[in-house]
Amino acid sequence: MPVPHLSTALRGPILDLENRIITAMPTIEHWLRSKWREHAVPFYCSVDLRNSGFKLAPVDTNLFPGGFNNLNPEFMPLCVQAMMNAIEKICPDTQSVLLIPENHTRNTFYLQNIATLQNIMQQAGLNVRIGSLLPDITAATTIDLPDGQTITLEPLIRKNDQLGVKNFEPCAIILNNDLSTGIPDILQNLNQTIIPPLHAGWATRRKSIHFSAYDRVAEEFSNLIGIDPWLINPRFTSCGEINFREKQGEDCVASAVNRILAVIQRKYQEYDVKEDPFVIVKADSGTYGMGIMTVKDGSDIYKLNRKQRNKMAVVKEGMQVSNVLVQEGVYTFENINQAVAEPVIYMIDRYVVGGFYRVHTGRGIDENLNAPGMHFVPLSFEASCLLPKNSAQTHSIPNRFYAYGVVARLALLAAALELEDPTLDISPSFPAG
Repeated sequence: MPVPHLSTALRGPILDLENRIITAMPTIEHWLRSKWREHAVPFYCSVDLRNSGFKLAPVDTNLFPGGFNNLNPEFMPLCVQAMMNAIEKICPDTQSVLLIPENHTRNTFYLQNIATLQNIMQQAGLNVRIGSLLPDITAATTIDLPDGQTITLEPLIRKNDQLGVKNFEPCAIILNNDLSTGIPDILQNLNQTIIPPLHAGWATRRKSIHFSAYDRVAEEFSNLIGIDPWLINPRFTSCGEINFREKQGEDCVASAVNRILAVIQRKYQEYDVKEDPFVIVKADSGTYGMGIMTVKDGSDIYKLNRKQRNKMAVVKEGMQVSNVLVQEGVYTFENINQAVAEPVIYMIDRYVVGGFYRVHTGRGIDENLNAPGMHFVPLSFEASCLLPKNSAQTHSIPNRFYAYGVVARLALLAAALELEDPTLDISPSFPAG
């Protein structure tokens, strides 16, 4: 399955890092194939990337992606083909799966994601029903969506160690719920395959564990193609016992910020980067862009006002932040119609199936774009990349998107390592001192 070619991309020539990755394509693909023989690939995944020109790195990896409705519809065939491969590993002899979404009934954008995901699975030959964890869903409830689709949420029924909905016994359960508030009793001790596994949820998962795994992947990959690992890897560390409202743990965060800033500054000098370094402090678990801020000096941590402290203190569904990831900030120099943008790459099984630009008209190149006011622009691709007869023509054009797909798959591989061993040792990804 080819990695799609962008029909529109950054202005200007292919940058040196991208060119190094594109040139090494045969070596990279052989290496990745060997890795997927050694490790079980996650069912699906989305990766937020930041491209600053001199550096291209993942900044977040989501194992319960919620934006399938933002993908380019022309690439539905890629999604369906990849879904067939993913499902064949889980349910080779049956065709029924139960999809469990987040506890949203008013977020129509998210529900459009669920409708699109259900459609992909159905086109892959599956019977799909949607079972809701919401207690007020007591009967089949159909919801009309703005894009003309509908979904039907049904109450879950558990019989002994089997979970389903009325007159439906699935071979597997597909979670599109990140379990931020914990693992519900109804999902525990089931005699069914649950994908992704329960320990992939934010009740137990930590971003610091993921990026510790990514450190290993980035180091091996960089040695493979002869680049500095820093060019694809944001430095990080973590701090625990944090309470922003009570000003607890501030010393750890401030010290970590200053240490990482010093490392970034040395790298910027090495690569003649003129911008000022910055650090992102964010909750070590959770999503939806909550509990995150940009910091340019450790002393800023002590100067947070009440509103800023409250914003950092809780994440999705009011969960308290007690651990934070302190991560090197990566500028984004991509833009759509003069608005700051960052690519988000989607994968099903080991295949890149598309992506979109997250765009924010009110944010800067050093800020988190996953915030209210963002919008999405599907990545548009050259149609010829789907047609074998035009493959020679396609490959004569440097594939700018290929580098995105490679770095996203490195994060996918890190997620595979993370799921195999959730207790990976966490060590700061920068030299001491």
